[in-house]
Amino acid sequence: MKITLGPVLFNWPVDKWRDFHFRMAGEADVDAVCLGEVVCAKRLPFIEPALPEVAERYMAAGKEVIFSTLALVMNKAERKALRAVAEMAPEALVEVNDISALAHIEDAPFMAGPFINTYNEAAMAFLARKGAVRACLPPELGDKAIATLTRAGRETGMETEVFAFGRMPLALSARCYHARVHNLSKDGCQFVCEKDADGMDLATLDGEAFLAVNGIQTMSHACMNLAGEVAALKDMGVGALRLSPHDCDMVQVAAVFRALADGAMGPDEAQAKLAGLDLPFPFANGYFHGKPGADWIGRLVDSAAPVKG
Repeated sequence: MKITLGPVLFNWPVDKWRDFHFRMAGEADVDAVCLGEVVCAKRLPFIEPALPEVAERYMAAGKEVIFSTLALVMNKAERKALRAVAEMAPEALVEVNDISALAHIEDAPFMAGPFINTYNEAAMAFLARKGAVRACLPPELGDKAIATLTRAGRETGMETEVFAFGRMPLALSARCYHARVHNLSKDGCQFVCEKDADGMDLATLDGEAFLAVNGIQTMSHACMNLAGEVAALKDMGVGALRLSPHDCDMVQVAAVFRALADGAMGPDEAQAKLAGLDLPFPFANGYFHGKPGADWIGRLVDSAAPVKG
């Protein structure tokens, strides 16, 4: 079972973004990394100058580099940005997060990202016909659906990857929530999303923690944590686990999931180590168990992974 580092979904300053990837390239036990801007095209000019050096650093460390497309395309500039990444195939593996990218990928293998609605066997078969060799499944799928899609993938030669750690990407909008909160327009946002390294927490009118906002993106309040489910995923034949970067020790996160995937660490020890990250939001694994996504279901007392609300 492989470990994939997903793209950074947040608007980190370019120095922080570059230094994070340099450290992960040198120290993290991951097999592959996704690079590129997925959420907002306005962030692209900041990271683009650093992309070649970061990609080279990962390749020199023997890690597979995958280039991710935008997940929502609404104007000419965004279409151009998406096309520039898509046309990197077949020289590089491209992660498609908006289905329109397929118009620019001709007879080349690609990866379907978690923003593609891969919910059933027909979707898997369609992607395989288009050339997909791997699919990172949407995070809201339960164990039965994951098992079914993994079987379907094997029949068509596709590998499945499961979103195993990080705030779950739920939706994208044409409007920028971050800008609105600061009384700014989307066009004049002043990149205020940079203020929230892990997204901006939202609460209900009753003060209950609810969701998180990342620019135009809506995310879960809780952090997906499938450390307790890795053995089951391995038994299903899932090929890779995706770790979504956060402002914490992702080298440690990668080490924990690597040990789980290799059978060198039990789930209780893994949960204790992940709890030690002291993330400012709780863990959740409800979707996997067919429960509300924010639920935490596990053997440990919830103090190790508290669920707020």
